[in-house]
Amino acid sequence: MTTAPSSDRPPAAPSTPTRPLDLAGIGIGPFNLSLAALAHPLTHLHTAFYDQRPNFTWHPGLLIDNTTLQVPFLADLVTLTDPTNPWTFLNYLKTHHRLYPFYFSEKFHIHRTEYNAYCRWVSENLTGLHFDHQIDTIRWNPQRTLFEIDYTQLDTHGEAEALGRAYTRNIALGIGTAPHIPTALRPLAETPTTPVIHSAHYLDHRQKLLTAEHITVIGSGQSGAEIFLDLLQHRPSGKEKLHWLARTPAFAPMEYSKLGLEQFTPDYTHYFHALPEPVRDQLLPQQWQLYKGIDAQTLAAIHDELYRRTLDGGWPDTVLTPGVNVRTAGRVGATRIELHLDHVQQGTRTRLTTDAVILATGYRERPTDALLAPLAPYLRRDTAGRPRIDEHQRLTLDPSVTGSIYVQNAERHTHGPGAPDLGLAAWRSATILNNLTDTTPYPQPHRTAFTTFGLPQHPRTPTTPKPLPLPEPANHLKV
Repeated sequence: MTTAPSSDRPPAAPSTPTRPLDLAGIGIGPFNLSLAALAHPLTHLHTAFYDQRPNFTWHPGLLIDNTTLQVPFLADLVTLTDPTNPWTFLNYLKTHHRLYPFYFSEKFHIHRTEYNAYCRWVSENLTGLHFDHQIDTIRWNPQRTLFEIDYTQLDTHGEAEALGRAYTRNIALGIGTAPHIPTALRPLAETPTTPVIHSAHYLDHRQKLLTAEHITVIGSGQSGAEIFLDLLQHRPSGKEKLHWLARTPAFAPMEYSKLGLEQFTPDYTHYFHALPEPVRDQLLPQQWQLYKGIDAQTLAAIHDELYRRTLDGGWPDTVLTPGVNVRTAGRVGATRIELHLDHVQQGTRTRLTTDAVILATGYRERPTDALLAPLAPYLRRDTAGRPRIDEHQRLTLDPSVTGSIYVQNAERHTHGPGAPDLGLAAWRSATILNNLTDTTPYPQPHRTAFTTFGLPQHPRTPTTPKPLPLPEPANHLKV
C-alpha cells in the first residue's frame, strides 16, 4: 500500500497500469455490482470497478427495522439472468448456513438490512473492486483509442493518498442518484443547526428527531410512509404531533398487480425506448404510481396503528394531507420552522409551524456533466439537452470515439420507469456484457411479458394497382 503523504506535500505521482482494461466501472452501487458479478465468470474480460466510499453501503439512513424490499428476493444481482452464478442471494444464504431458516420463513420479500448485507458479502469477496478511489476525470485519448481515467486514491480518513490513471476500452457509469431537496427548503436544509433533513439521513438523526415536539414529514412515497410509521410507533397516544404532507392527490398504493408489474420487464423497456421523445416525456409523469406509490402493506400498517389509537374513544394527534405544495419556508425564532402551504385542488393557502421537517422527496440522477466535461464535444444530446442513450445502454457518442460508455440508472428518460428498479439489474448488466463482448454470454429471453405493448409494425410493401376494366361498347338498340 502506498505510504500516505505528509500534509506538506502533494499526493504521489500517477501510476499507470500497462494493460488497458476492457471495462472500467465508475461507482459500485447495486447496478455496477451486478455488472461486476456477471462479468466475473467471463475470465477473458479485464475489468475494474471504482468507488470513492470506503465500502459498499446501500441507503444506510433508511435501513429501518422490519422494512423490506419492494421486489422479490429473485431480484438480486444475478439470478434473473444467471441463476447458476455463485453470487446469487440463495448462495449467500447457503454460505452463511441460513438456507433452511429462510426456506421455512416463506418470505418472498427480504428485509432491507439483509439485502444490504448480501451486497456487502458480494463486494467483499468479488475481485476487481477498488473502494476509496475517487474518479476525477474521464477523457478520450484518440492516439491510444482508449479512455483515460484519472483517480485519487483515498486513505482511511478520506484524504488524498496517491494519484492514479487507468486506460480502458469501455466504461460503465453507475454513480447512482442523489437526495433531492426542493428549492423552497434548500436554504434551511443546508443550515446545519436547522432540523430539516432528507430521508436518506433519517436514521442518523432519528433519536434527536424523536425529541422534537412536532414533526412534519413531506413526501408520499415509500420512504415517507415508512418514516411516518416509525415516528408514529414511537410517539405516545394522543400526543403524536405529526403532520404528513404530500404533493400527490392521494396517499396512493404502488402498482402491484401482476399485469401492471409487466411494465418492469425488458419487453416494456424495449417498447418505451422505441417511442418518440415527446411521447416518452409525456408518459413518464403519468406513471408515478409505478415507482412513487406506497406498498399496500405499509399503508395498512399505518391505518392499523392509527385505528388502534382510537380504541379509547379519542383520535391520534396526526394530520395526513395530500395535494399540498410547500411554496416557501423560513425560521420562526431560534428553532422552529414555518412552512407556507398551497392546496392545489382548493386553491387555498395556510401556514404550518413545526419543530422538525423530514424531506422524503426522493432522489434525482447524479449529474455527469462535470465528470464527463472533457467528453462534452463527443456527446450527443436530445432536444432537452439530455444524453441520448441507445438500446444497449450506451451513450451516443461521435463516431470518432470507438469505445462505449454504458450507463446504469441514468436512463429513465429513454428507457422508462424500470431504470431504477432492482428487478431489471441483472438483465441490464447482461445487455451491457453481450454488447461489449459482441457475443451472447448471457442469452436473453425473447419474451418476458404476457402483455403486448403496442401494435405490430408491419413494413409497407408497394403494390401495383390493378388496371381498370375497359368499358363495354355502347348499345343504342332497344329490344
